[in-house]
Amino acid sequence: MSGTPTAARAALLVLVASVLFGTTGTAQALGPGGLDPLVVGATRVVLAGAVLVALAWARGAFRAAPRVDWRTLVAGAVGVGLYQVGFFTGVRLAGVAVGTVVALGSCPIWAGLVAWVVTRRAPGRMWAVATALAVAGVVTLVLAGAPAGGGDGVLLGCAPALAAGLGYGMYTVAGSRMIAAGQRSDGAMGLMFGAGAVLLVPVLVLRWPGGLESGAGWLTVGYLALVPTVLAYLLFGAGLRVLPAPTVATLNLAEPVIAAALGVAVLGEPVTAGGVVGALLVLAGLGVLALPAPGRRAEKEPVSAG
Repeated sequence: MSGTPTAARAALLVLVASVLFGTTGTAQALGPGGLDPLVVGATRVVLAGAVLVALAWARGAFRAAPRVDWRTLVAGAVGVGLYQVGFFTGVRLAGVAVGTVVALGSCPIWAGLVAWVVTRRAPGRMWAVATALAVAGVVTLVLAGAPAGGGDGVLLGCAPALAAGLGYGMYTVAGSRMIAAGQRSDGAMGLMFGAGAVLLVPVLVLRWPGGLESGAGWLTVGYLALVPTVLAYLLFGAGLRVLPAPTVATLNLAEPVIAAALGVAVLGEPVTAGGVVGALLVLAGLGVLALPAPGRRAEKEPVSAG
């Protein structure tokens, strides 16, 4: 990841990361039964955090690095943990469809709002348009396959799913600010996920082993830790070096499109008209951000103390 990528290349890196993120659900579905989703989420962050810290250290990311703003780091670590716990709890209570749409659909909104609070700069109009299109697409895409009648768990599951979106916004903005302050992107991801792993250790202690008694369970968690976490977040961090956090969050809404496509191709889920319309809306939103327009430049957040 040497050199600073252009805005177009940064957008491509984030989209590739989204493709890897989108394999998470299929990998879990193909894994052995009986896996506790909270244990899976916590274990993959613990493993990925260790690997990201080791890689950043080996690549010299922490040599001559600026002093870490601990408030930013703690906010990012809390965001990492909040996303994992909130997402898997929301999906368990509300179901995969509703839990996923609330969590992923709220991510760019939360990222924009968190960035607004931290920097006191409102996201631009293009972000608002792109996010509106993409969120509408995610809602249409995921709810197209939702069963009628959500049950009592839906309302209960919306709160942790929204918390997951807030967690995503927190660690996206925190990572962006750490990078803007001079920290290398791989170092920022390593620090946030390493600290987030420490916060999630109590989840493992309370719910262990959660289905990880088998080699197949560890194979699933190993893939989730190395591919849609370590590799994906290295690409994600590289994109954050150039693009503002709200833009990265909206680009990452390609994830549910990829997840739905894999569900059809690999898991045999049915193709619906709503799914097609939803995918087109998400792609339209991504196009607003990814295609450069004359006179438009990606705006980075200003670095300020605190």
